[in-house]
Amino acid sequence: MADGWGTAGAATALDAAAAAYPWVKLHVGSPGAAGTSNPATETTRKQATWNATSAGVVSNNGALSWTNVAGSETYTHFTAWSASTNGSFGFSGAVTASAVTAGNNFSVGSGALTASVALAS
Repeated sequence: MADGWGTAGAATALDAAAAAYPWVKLHVGSPGAAGTSNPATETTRKQATWNATSAGVVSNNGALSWTNVAGSETYTHFTAWSASTNGSFGFSGAVTASAVTAGNNFSVGSGALTASVALAS
């Protein structure tokens, strides 16, 4: 038997975190424990809405789009923040690596951003 969260506890915790940290920032590598490592050149945070947690996983509800991105790079991670600028770092996750060219647009589809906790088994 593995230790971890109960399904109800995971849902409570992740749903609360998702509500408290709706602002998404892109990264070009792991954002680290403080959420500040490997930031993307594109600094605009987009406000996400989140689906209800299911099986220890929360995901975005609706696509997020950045227009006329600031730099050519490959996005690999995201962080979730409490505010559109500054604010507190809440959680992070991986995105499917996606190269973008400066001046182009970038979108993340609905359900493509996920954060999870280990469930007890």
